[in-house]
Amino acid sequence: MTGTDDGTKAGTRGPARASGPRVPAPWVRTRLRAAPAAALALALLVALTAALAAAFPRAVDRYEDAGLRRTLDDASPRRTTVQFFAPRPDLELSLGEGENALREAALRKGYDAVLAAVDKPLVADRAQSSYGVRTSDPTDASDSFLARPSGLPPRVALVAQNALGAHSRPASGRLPRATDPVTATTSEVEAAVTTETARTLHIKVGSVIHVPGLERAPLAVRITGIVAPREPDGAYWMSTPLIREPSLIQLPSDGGTYWIGALLLAPDAGPVLLGTPGKPERYWQVAPDTSGPTAHDVSGLASAVAALESGPGLARIRERVDPLTDATTDLDEVLSSFTELRSGIAPLVAVAAFGAGTVAAVVVLMASGLAAERRRGELALVRARGGSLPGVLGRLLAETAVVAVPAGALGLGAALLAVPHARLSSAVAAALAVTVLACVALPVRAAFAHRAVRVHGGREDIASVRPSRRRTVAELTVLVLATAAVAALRRGGTDDAGSSGGSGDQLVALAPVLVGVIAALVLVRLYPFPLRRLAGPAGRLRGVVAPLSLARAGRTSASTALPLLALLTALTTAAFGGSVLAGVHTARDHAALLATGADGRIEATHALPTALPGRIRDTRGVREAVPVSVAYRAQARRGSGTAGETAALVGVEPGPYGQLSRELDLGGFPARTLRATGPGRGSGSGSGGSRGKAVVPAIASPSLADRFGTAPFSVQLEDDSKVTVRIAAVRDVTPAVTDLDFLVVDREALTRRAARPTALLLTGGHLDGAALRRAAGGGVDVRLRAEVRTAYVHSPLQSGAERIYTAAVAAGAGYAVLALLLALVRAAPERSALLTRLRTMGLTRAQGRRLLVLESLPQALLAAVGGALTGWAAIRLLAPGLDLTAIAVAGRPAPGGTARLRTDALSLLVPSLAVLVVATGVALAQAWWTGRRGSVRELRAGDGR
Repeated sequence: MTGTDDGTKAGTRGPARASGPRVPAPWVRTRLRAAPAAALALALLVALTAALAAAFPRAVDRYEDAGLRRTLDDASPRRTTVQFFAPRPDLELSLGEGENALREAALRKGYDAVLAAVDKPLVADRAQSSYGVRTSDPTDASDSFLARPSGLPPRVALVAQNALGAHSRPASGRLPRATDPVTATTSEVEAAVTTETARTLHIKVGSVIHVPGLERAPLAVRITGIVAPREPDGAYWMSTPLIREPSLIQLPSDGGTYWIGALLLAPDAGPVLLGTPGKPERYWQVAPDTSGPTAHDVSGLASAVAALESGPGLARIRERVDPLTDATTDLDEVLSSFTELRSGIAPLVAVAAFGAGTVAAVVVLMASGLAAERRRGELALVRARGGSLPGVLGRLLAETAVVAVPAGALGLGAALLAVPHARLSSAVAAALAVTVLACVALPVRAAFAHRAVRVHGGREDIASVRPSRRRTVAELTVLVLATAAVAALRRGGTDDAGSSGGSGDQLVALAPVLVGVIAALVLVRLYPFPLRRLAGPAGRLRGVVAPLSLARAGRTSASTALPLLALLTALTTAAFGGSVLAGVHTARDHAALLATGADGRIEATHALPTALPGRIRDTRGVREAVPVSVAYRAQARRGSGTAGETAALVGVEPGPYGQLSRELDLGGFPARTLRATGPGRGSGSGSGGSRGKAVVPAIASPSLADRFGTAPFSVQLEDDSKVTVRIAAVRDVTPAVTDLDFLVVDREALTRRAARPTALLLTGGHLDGAALRRAAGGGVDVRLRAEVRTAYVHSPLQSGAERIYTAAVAAGAGYAVLALLLALVRAAPERSALLTRLRTMGLTRAQGRRLLVLESLPQALLAAVGGALTGWAAIRLLAPGLDLTAIAVAGRPAPGGTARLRTDALSLLVPSLAVLVVATGVALAQAWWTGRRGSVRELRAGDGR
């Protein structure tokens, strides 16, 4: 008997196995359990990349939104408010109908119609919007108690604006009232004035101001209260600044001055304006809500404003309110200034974004390539045993998606938490792109590697694999794209690209990346030839380390293109980005230097006190104070009958001023250039008679030199003194004057009055602005170079773009290091096995370290040198088309012209040296780690390799 009663064979142990078909273990679960470390590494890579990709557009949205809010807040409400106004009612109406049209109820109805015509995304700030009726032509107020600076009577405007009590608090008295129905013939009305108007015009509670009447007796306006605005800088008060504070007007004819102020009537007292000659008009002021709009709403805002100014919105208002209603605002100009600034900055940020994104994408592809290489034997065996290519690819996609999709979602969530209050769609799209790339990279790589069934493949190093025709065509295509991008950027610049929009902008932003791509493809093709040339001479050296390392470096894997592409792209982007940031800082420094002329400047419209230079020199941080006298409206002419040329005449001490100019590189000159050969002080002539006829040497700006040449000519100063000068040298700039034609002469050649210093140019490393202002006293202007430079960084668009650019370059550098590590990790098993085998043959530990370092050094050196050269070439090629002025000074008035991109040596050398250090460090660490492991264990682990 060979079996038992239960059907099991005799002698078998354990329970009986169930009959029926065998259920295979799930592929995905099995693979994840077989390689948990690889799955975790992929999840971390996808999560980090998805988080950075999703955070980038949200960070851009954040700083652009902040820039828009800053632009709107910096613009005065008078510019941002949309003002609608209509003249007095039609004269064909009866007097009663005209009066009713100026009452608050009718004005409120028109206000509702105006608000209904406002289209989104423009939203009205109802708390600051206002409406009412006012006299558009202020009239004289002849009351004797009112302020008269030059004897001229002040003029007052009558304003009946809604919600006066809600936007002010009584400082004294009470708010005006209109107890009885006010008409055009009312003899007296109540009014209030603001504290500024009361203080300036000498108005008190109880004062009665008489306003001329139109075909009637003067209107008596009794002041019942003085009010203080609750929000004096709000649109309610600043849309028409006259209602908050009076304005001093100067007559152009005789220079006389008079005040214009506003008397605030009760909201229902508007009909009384019909009895005055002040040309009453109705108005509705729509203040925009500046807290709601975002940067991507700017185009919609501009359209909404245009519709209200001269489009469908204004047509609806005219239909419902008055056919003669008109609109005016500067909000469209404010939005246009923001758009121009953003258009100048966005292309520069796009360059960094495309560079960092390219490196990140290459790293994800390298990670998939590492996984494909690690599983090459497994997948080849599956294909050899009958596995279909679609089936294998589907399982690879499933096992990758199980890891990548949750990791991508986690990265997206982290980005949303880290950068809140921004658009969601762009962040989701970026994270989804990263996740899709991570999911399909391994299946696509496996599809190309295993489309044909084979168990054993040939060698795939660069010595045996020749480039295919497809690769050649692809490389030529990339070359054409890179050439087109560089040509477009050189021809049009980032300004044209930023304004045109579309795929052309993306091609221009990709130009540095494409330059790196071309360099990587060319270097990969040329890389083996010098190594093979060196292998022969190295073979004649004593020892085996040098020839073996060169032989192995020359037969590296054919997949070197991806890590080299990542390194070159990262180094090019880092060099390009570092040069951009350095160029921005240099442009700001230079603009601030030209604006101040030195590290600090103290200047007055009159002569400075004699003791001031000594006090300033004793102030902490001041190294030197160079006095100069500047006559900004001097007239240079040749002959008495010729027209004068306005120029700034600068009187200096040649020695200190020349040294200052040389130190600052602002038109330096030797002191002897300005030394006068004739009489000294007093060689000029004043109104009292001539003191000398010496010709004074001068340094001139180019335009004056072109006009007057080297022949002597006369210069008349503002105090009517004259000096005869001859141009001895020409300089483009000089520290004392900015953006003006200038003549620099020796102070000794001027009259005593004209030679008195009006400015001090200060040098010093750490100037104390507060101490300088205390020492200078009142009546002078103190400007520091550091303060002027800080003022250029005004918009969040600038600071945000710089932070984004720095973060993008840092992320690209980090991914480049990761790419280098992945390349070394891919070759680590083979190197470890080789090193262990060589040690069994007598190779020492020191020789093993040198072998690994020398083997990895050619590729690292190739990437470092190639990256530096590629970065330099990209900067040289693209610099003519890049304008850094927008990000440097944000459209603020700044001397110095256009800021151009220049090569920064540190940005070129530091990243390249970092690549060499990392490659050497990893090789040394690998040699140290291999030495710790036993030879038997390593050789067993390497059997399969």
